[in-house]
Amino acid sequence: MGIFKLNLLLKLQRQRQRRRRQIQAHNGSVLIHPRDKINAPACQNNTHSWSGQAKCSDPTLPEDISCHIHSLMSMRDAARVACVSRAFARSWRCLPNLDFSEESLGINRSTCKKDEKLGDLTSKIDWILKNHSGIGIKKLIIQVGSVYSRDSCHLAHLDSWLQCAVKPGIEELIVNLSSMNAKYNFPCELLSSGTGDSLRYIYLASCNFHPTVRIGCLKSLTRLQLCMVNITENELRCLLSISLGLERLELRHCSTLKCLKVPCLQRLSYLDVMTCTGLQVIESKAPNLSSIRFEGDLYVQLSLGEPLQIKQLYRLCNDAAFYARTELPSSMPNLERLIIHSDTEMVNTPMVPSKFYHLKYLSIALGGQTYDYLSLVSFFDASPFLETFILNALRERTERATIFGDPSGLRMMPEHRHDKLKETLMEAHRALKAVQTYIELKVPSKVELNVLEPCSRLSALFTVED
Repeated sequence: MGIFKLNLLLKLQRQRQRRRRQIQAHNGSVLIHPRDKINAPACQNNTHSWSGQAKCSDPTLPEDISCHIHSLMSMRDAARVACVSRAFARSWRCLPNLDFSEESLGINRSTCKKDEKLGDLTSKIDWILKNHSGIGIKKLIIQVGSVYSRDSCHLAHLDSWLQCAVKPGIEELIVNLSSMNAKYNFPCELLSSGTGDSLRYIYLASCNFHPTVRIGCLKSLTRLQLCMVNITENELRCLLSISLGLERLELRHCSTLKCLKVPCLQRLSYLDVMTCTGLQVIESKAPNLSSIRFEGDLYVQLSLGEPLQIKQLYRLCNDAAFYARTELPSSMPNLERLIIHSDTEMVNTPMVPSKFYHLKYLSIALGGQTYDYLSLVSFFDASPFLETFILNALRERTERATIFGDPSGLRMMPEHRHDKLKETLMEAHRALKAVQTYIELKVPSKVELNVLEPCSRLSALFTVED
């Protein structure tokens, strides 16, 4: 689709220039640039040169525009258009976005054997980097599929690929080796000597990160993602201390970490720590941290320098509902969005006097053989301004959830007002009435219209008036 639009754009450009020359010739003032004299015969002799039949000496677009168009194409389209244009062939040597993955390189994983795919992958990347000047690279993606990760042959090529592509001026670096066993030692020295000054985003997966030399200041880095990376607490702390502009920190499956200490990063607003099984302590001194996503047991010590700044929390652990109701109103009183997930909830949610005065969005996913779902009404009591409530009864618990039983025995909470939730239910009820009154009667008989009605048993918990 990108090449089609490019062909159309160039065709229109040539037509405009042809009309301009005709007008100038009619007025007796034809001005032809020397470059046009050289290129005109080649383009005129083959009006379909962009179809791959022949090459036009140079496109009629300015070089900076053609380079920009080239940079917006996928790797495959960029390679194809470079084969039929000398100008794009030149810009290929300075292509800013390099995506080395099976999909972008056109490797068919279903038809090729493993050895063929490995050879195809390495040979294609080697050829591209050999023909690239190494200048102007802004984004580098190296994604090695799991089928290659069981064989360490490709690791011998990684260092040379990174050395060719990671130069001053690069902004995004993604190295995803897709393996549970990190065998590759990331060459941390690449980030020194000013190379890392321009990096804005780093994603590393399935590798070791153990700097042996001092890394320069990553002053432009705003997002750091580490997945299945072997790194120590001191190494991570040193990495964070030179990333003063960091806004998002995401750690996944970094099992070697036992303690996470976040220094005073003024711009850090988002912290995501998932499945770091060895983690025992999380300590943050970031004053503007406002959103946290954390999966870990309740025994993990969570120490936040400015808990009043926390507006969003996603907490995944057993007994998350009990923890959220008893601890969070006092430790994070300004929460506006709360998502909790508990595969096993052993204790019913208690009625306590503390409140969530700012909570507007609440999503709860719970499981547990003996848990009483109606005890969640404690959250309604604590959240007078709640607007959205989502309950997900996990599969093992769905059939036993007491809220789906006989509604006559449901426990009610008289004199408690939840105007926002009531208003939402009333709007849904009115919308249903409008569809039934004005729309259903006018639908042709051959057209099937299905209107999903709200659950009458859940609606019975509220008084809905027309």
